[in-house]
Amino acid sequence: MALPKKLKDLNLFSNGDSWQGVIQSVTLPTLTRKIEEWRGGGMDGTVGIDMGMDGLLTCQWTVGGLVESIFDNFGSSRIDAEMLRMTGSYERDDVDEVAAVEVVMRGRHTEIDMGDAQAGENTEHQVTSTLSYYKLTINGTTKIEIDIPNYVFKVNGEDMLAKRRQALGL
Repeated sequence: MALPKKLKDLNLFSNGDSWQGVIQSVTLPTLTRKIEEWRGGGMDGTVGIDMGMDGLLTCQWTVGGLVESIFDNFGSSRIDAEMLRMTGSYERDDVDEVAAVEVVMRGRHTEIDMGDAQAGENTEHQVTSTLSYYKLTINGTTKIEIDIPNYVFKVNGEDMLAKRRQALGL
């Protein structure tokens, strides 16, 4: 029998500040590749040609109540004005096993939704951040690293764009 590793707890750090007890939820980016269909002569069907990353990497997160520092860099012209680091503890209930997950993201806040303001009611603020950098580490092993401005895309430590950078003289 095997049970899945479930997220039992998480924390979010913003520019080094811990939001333990304040962070409510984090929606991590969806990693998407742009695939173009291709059917050449002599082919009995189409194949998908990988054209690179597709769309913006975005992260949404919700805090319980007012966190003043989320406004500090709003409207920044820098694509890496904010550094977010989510840590998570994924655990299995059939064995004594914990997987430490860390996601480091750099970007800027593009939307701050302060939600409904009503006296005596729960308040939440939701922030959307577009990302220029993403790194997923599980138990100390880097699984994915994406550094868009520096043309880096690594999977399990393999630099998938190294030959392209070399061909471009970068």
